[in-house]
Amino acid sequence: MLNRKDVLGLRDVSREEILSILDMASEMKKRIDNPELRIPELKNTSIVTLFYENSTRTKTSFSLAGKYLGATVQDLGINNSSVKKGESLIDTGKTIDQMGVDIMIMRNSLAGAPHVLAKNVKAHVINAGDGANEHPTQALLDLYTIKDYKKSFDGLKVAIIGDISHSRVARSNVFGLKKLGADVTLAGPSTMLGGLGKLGIHTTSDIREAISNADVIMGLRIQFERFKTMSFPGLEEYRQLFGLNAEIIKKYAKKDVLIMHPGPVNRGIELSTEVVDSCNSVINIQVKNGVAVRMAVLKLLMEGGHVR
Repeated sequence: MLNRKDVLGLRDVSREEILSILDMASEMKKRIDNPELRIPELKNTSIVTLFYENSTRTKTSFSLAGKYLGATVQDLGINNSSVKKGESLIDTGKTIDQMGVDIMIMRNSLAGAPHVLAKNVKAHVINAGDGANEHPTQALLDLYTIKDYKKSFDGLKVAIIGDISHSRVARSNVFGLKKLGADVTLAGPSTMLGGLGKLGIHTTSDIREAISNADVIMGLRIQFERFKTMSFPGLEEYRQLFGLNAEIIKKYAKKDVLIMHPGPVNRGIELSTEVVDSCNSVINIQVKNGVAVRMAVLKLLMEGGHVR
């Protein structure tokens, strides 16, 4: 179980809690492949998703995760809700809370928004991404995928490449990977590296250095929607300097390197199509693992005790 009310980020989640989620995800993954193994353990659980930003993978996988466990899952369509009438986040949360909801899953463009919600509702709150802050379940599914293939994190060399400064995925992965013993390098244009180097993580603007002997390479999407001004001259320059293609990966990374990406991929910019579709790519596997990990989080969070 998770002895906590909410899952808001990996910064404050212990190594032991992370490993318990990854272990449970292995059990949950069997249920995805075999519907006969799906047990309605959360049949009396109600879940509401509140996505103030667009999402395909995260929103759908949370909905399926809840349904595979027997929970009732309802999406609050933000565009058709009282939010469009000016209702505040706290008032929206309190309104839903009064309906007896057990878990609220929230994505918001404002960093810290799920934390504010969690302080004002009795329901469990899961952060599905808040601005450029954290995206804990994405990092957990990344960790699960790495563990499934590499078995151990000790001394594992992981390179995260791209728009670091705007990436909540990078932040949560840094917290998780460090706790599990991996060696992490962040790479991208100097204007997009952000402040994660202050956490004791090696940063570089040379992707050859970053991926040299790498066990895992994680590409990141350029998040134009978070730019106030352009952080680099143009896409062609970015592709030439920081785009990952089969030639550079073969030359510098390990032969059995895992290629990962949280999606959606801008093919031909962050990763070439050849790399995305290569035998080293586990991008599609990450999607399936996302459902398993979110099933594990929902189950363990509810097992930790109801808060009403």
